[in-house]
Amino acid sequence: MATTTASKTKTKVFPLADRVVIKPLEETETMKGGLYIPDTAKEKPIQGEVVAVGPGRREKGETVPMELKVGDRVIYGKYSGTQVDLDGEEYIIIKEADVLAKVG
Repeated sequence: MATTTASKTKTKVFPLADRVVIKPLEETETMKGGLYIPDTAKEKPIQGEVVAVGPGRREKGETVPMELKVGDRVIYGKYSGTQVDLDGEEYIIIKEADVLAKVG
């Protein structure tokens, strides 16, 4: 008889088509001068790290490969994509075309 161990497994995300999953980078919580900025007053982060990529979009019956890869650091539009919460972590699912730039 097999025994199972209770452990928290991390949910895997597999984006479809030309979508990518981005983990937003944390911003600092204090400004110059030591003022505290509450979460509700902060702007949505616009930089993040790609954690998953889709296979690419279909065009004329062919798959167009993705330019982004897991681990890339990117800049994306402030209000782009869909925000999701998986295993207590915040992620953004966004089309590759909505990513503005890679950060080197």
